[in-house]
Amino acid sequence: MSELSHVDDTGSVRMVDVGAKPTQRRRAVARAIVQMADETARQLRALPKGDALATAQLAGIMAAKRTSDLIPLCHPLGLSHVEVDVVVGEGRVEITAAAETSAQTGVEMEALTAASVAALTVYDMAKAIDKQMTFSVELLEKTKS
Repeated sequence: MSELSHVDDTGSVRMVDVGAKPTQRRRAVARAIVQMADETARQLRALPKGDALATAQLAGIMAAKRTSDLIPLCHPLGLSHVEVDVVVGEGRVEITAAAETSAQTGVEMEALTAASVAALTVYDMAKAIDKQMTFSVELLEKTKS
């Protein structure tokens, strides 16, 4: 097992020094799945444009831009692109978030934050009708070129 990147030799937390790393084009994609009752998904699917799903999409994009404010040791990044897609299926909402930048460090935390906050927004919008919702988040892709 490799060492934790945000812990120094004495066990203290630290921000990783990326100063010597080259600037590269980086992309990360994360997915969140909100599990819910079929009826909850049906009600979300029936909403018009500008609804809870659009709100979740916008919340995810906004969250990606604020990741370094939310996660203490993340580097602030100038994001060149963030995309959040929200799709309602049977008994679930699937959120896919992609973040891109040209930087010395990756954007996986931005993609994960976008997916997480979008999922939390769906949860918030539907919690009045479904108390049993759960969600999970995973990193699908991390690339640099």
